Amino acid sequence: MFGNYLIGLREGLEASLVVCILVAYLVKTGRRDALPPVWLGIGVAVLLSMGFGAVLQFGSQTMTFEAQEMLGGSLSIVAVCLVTWMVFWMRRTARHLKAELHGKLDAALAMGTGALVLTAFLAVGREGLETALFIWAAAEATDDGVRPLIGAVLGLLTAVLLGWLFYRGALRINLAKFFTWTGGMLVVVAAGVLAYGFHDLQEADILPGLHERAFDVSEQIPADSWYGTLLKGVFNFQPDPTWVQVAVWSLYLVPTLVLFFAPGRPGRVAPSRAVTKESKRDETPAATSSVPGSGSSSDGVVAADADGVRDGARRAGDRPVGEQG
Repeated sequence: MFGNYLIGLREGLEASLVVCILVAYLVKTGRRDALPPVWLGIGVAVLLSMGFGAVLQFGSQTMTFEAQEMLGGSLSIVAVCLVTWMVFWMRRTARHLKAELHGKLDAALAMGTGALVLTAFLAVGREGLETALFIWAAAEATDDGVRPLIGAVLGLLTAVLLGWLFYRGALRINLAKFFTWTGGMLVVVAAGVLAYGFHDLQEADILPGLHERAFDVSEQIPADSWYGTLLKGVFNFQPDPTWVQVAVWSLYLVPTLVLFFAPGRPGRVAPSRAVTKESKRDETPAATSSVPGSGSSSDGVVAADADGVRDGARRAGDRPVGEQG
C-alpha cells in the first residue's frame, strides 16, 4: 500500500505542479480567457488515464492464465522503463520545468485554442498514463486489488492538496531534493515490480527457471504476517523468489541507484554559470525594459566605453516605462 501511495504522490505531484504552473502563468499574464481550453485539456487527459487503467484492469480478466501472465509481465517491464526514464528526467529538469512549460504555453497562446488544449493534454496526459500503468503493474505484483488502489488514491489526493498549497503560495519546499529522494524510493519499488514481471513471464512459460528457487524464507517471513504484508506492499518482497527474479532485481537496482545518486560532473556547472553571468551583463535595454515596473539598475546599462554614455543609459533605464522621450 505504501509503495502505491508513493507512486500516486510522486506522479500526481508532477501533474499537479504542471497544472499549477500553467494556470498561474495565465493568471499572472492576464490571460484568464485561455483557462477554459487548458482545463479542457487537463480534463481529457485525466479521463483518458482513468479509461486506460480500467481497460488494463477489466480487459485482462477475460484472458487465459498464460495470456494474463504474459500481459502482466510485459507491461510491468514497460512500466519500469517509463518510471526509470521519468525519475532521471525529473531529477535533471526539476529546476527548469517552469521555464520549459512557460515557453510551450507562449507558443500555444500564439497558435490558438486548439494548441492550448493540446499543450495541457500532453503535459498532464503523459503523467496520467504512466501513473495508471505503474499502479496497475504494482497492484498485480501484490495480488491485492483493494489496498494498492486505496494507497494510490490517497497518494493522488495528497498530491492534489500539495499542488493547491503550492499555487496558493502556502508551501515552499526544495523540489529538486524532493524529486531526488522520492525518485530513489521509486527505483526501489520499481525493482520489485520488475522482478515480479519476470516471474509472470516465467509463469507464462516464456522464460525458464520457474521452480529454481534462490532461497525460501516463507517460514521466517510468512506472507500473511503483518511484516510479510508490509514488505510485500513496500518492496514487492517475495519470500521464495527464483534465481531469475533475484538476478533481475540486483542487476536493475544497484546500477540504477548508483547512477541516480551519482553527483553531476563539476565541469558542467562552472561554464554554465559563467555564461549566465556574462549574458546578464550583455543584456540590452530593449530586451529587459519590456517588463513594467522593473527597478533594477542594470536595465539601462549598455556596453560602451564612454562614462557619459553609460550614465545616460542608466538614467534612461531608471525612468518608468512610458515617460522616456
